[in-house]
Amino acid sequence: MARFKALAASLAAIFATAFIPMQAQAADPVGAYGATGDVCADAGVQSTIQKRFRYQVTHVPNLPNVDIVDFHGAYQTRYNPSSADSPIERRYCRATARLSDGRDRAIWYLVEYGQGFAGLGNNVEFCVSGFDRWNVYDGGCRVLR
Repeated sequence: MARFKALAASLAAIFATAFIPMQAQAADPVGAYGATGDVCADAGVQSTIQKRFRYQVTHVPNLPNVDIVDFHGAYQTRYNPSSADSPIERRYCRATARLSDGRDRAIWYLVEYGQGFAGLGNNVEFCVSGFDRWNVYDGGCRVLR
């Protein structure tokens, strides 16, 4: 038992001194996501949407075989900060997606912070007007508006 207490005390001392500079940064995880840049126009978010849209049109029957080639006019429509009742910070966005067939379609998307695979990274959900064949996001992408 004494060896266990000594080991625990050693590990506590190592962790206490090793992470002193990081405590201020880790104390406010929302600050890392808060108002840093425009999330709705972020290239990483839009790239994720493009990849997932490509998967969708190739795996859902009777959808046109098109790609998203560009986004324009992206803006935030709603912001839900994290709170005690809802610990997930969410940003709702709208943009216009230019498709490879030359048409422009409205697209609504949601960025959920800390909800990626195994809680690492962010989750992105999206709905392109006219491409929600199975009404996952209700008629006219209502859930993401």
